[in-house]
Amino acid sequence: MTVTAMENPVLEAIRTHTSSENPSAFLALNSGNDVFTLAGADGVVVYRRTGRFAVQFGGPFAAPDDYDPLLEAFRRHVRDEGRTLVAIQLQSTDAEHYARRGFTVNQVGASWAVGLPDFTLRGTRFMQLRNKISRARRNGLVVQEVSADDCQDAIAAIDRAWLGSKGGAQQLEFLVGQIGGPAQAHRRLFTGTIDGSPVAYISYSPVYGGRAGWMHDLSRRVPDSSPGLMEAINATAAEVFRSEGVEWLHFGFTPFTGLDAGHEIDGHSPAFQWLMHALWAEGAALYPAQTQLSYKQKWAPDVVIPEYVAFDGPHASLASFAHVFRACKAF
Repeated sequence: MTVTAMENPVLEAIRTHTSSENPSAFLALNSGNDVFTLAGADGVVVYRRTGRFAVQFGGPFAAPDDYDPLLEAFRRHVRDEGRTLVAIQLQSTDAEHYARRGFTVNQVGASWAVGLPDFTLRGTRFMQLRNKISRARRNGLVVQEVSADDCQDAIAAIDRAWLGSKGGAQQLEFLVGQIGGPAQAHRRLFTGTIDGSPVAYISYSPVYGGRAGWMHDLSRRVPDSSPGLMEAINATAAEVFRSEGVEWLHFGFTPFTGLDAGHEIDGHSPAFQWLMHALWAEGAALYPAQTQLSYKQKWAPDVVIPEYVAFDGPHASLASFAHVFRACKAF
């Protein structure tokens, strides 16, 4: 059954309060999230508790007049619980709000987006991408948009193979999308099969606001299958979206990428800024940022959107930052 905005205040908030232009806002609907509200305020705060920390996703999804009161009420709530607040995936507008209220705010990465009206894979810069897509299709890849309810077993099989190739790693959460649950009716799912066997999928989440469209979200593939699976699925989806008049295809947040001194906020931590650059260069064991960025840059993004982390206080906290990854079950 479709979850309507009237049934879900979080869905109502992310659809209505889009001034921060957070392309990942739909992740607020992930199961396992906690939601904070304030009587009389129009909006929500989405977060997860992990140990003595509260990790907030994005800024408050709130009406402009209620944004700061809601943030301050949530801040008091976290402190009253004896926890420390850290906020992740803030957008530029959010970052300015937090900095004005005494948070230490640093760029932590970026998200990426392609404008679809003029999207084409023609031209020499896409030659390698076209070759990978052609190879997957020659190997028998068939791409279809499907209902998640109709292919649960196929998705589970791909997930098992993919996670097994990662040494039994856990499924990431919080800052990564999901398949299934009440919010599934709003997502779109494209799968790839070869000789009838499922080999890969990409789930797309809706994006609201000035760059409305779809976000390339959760994706998995069977290891050692044909090259070009993800590229072929995404190319198919992009063409479907473009034919529907969709303006933007987003590629989501990747930590440690798109770092630029010009994006930093007054009062940021130079030491934390240095750490982000170090993790971009040497942090593959923590997160494969360079691999993720390489895939996104294949599509020649038109827009790079800086994203931020905010620490409650005058200093950047490594313990707080580590608990962002704990909330995601990265370790």
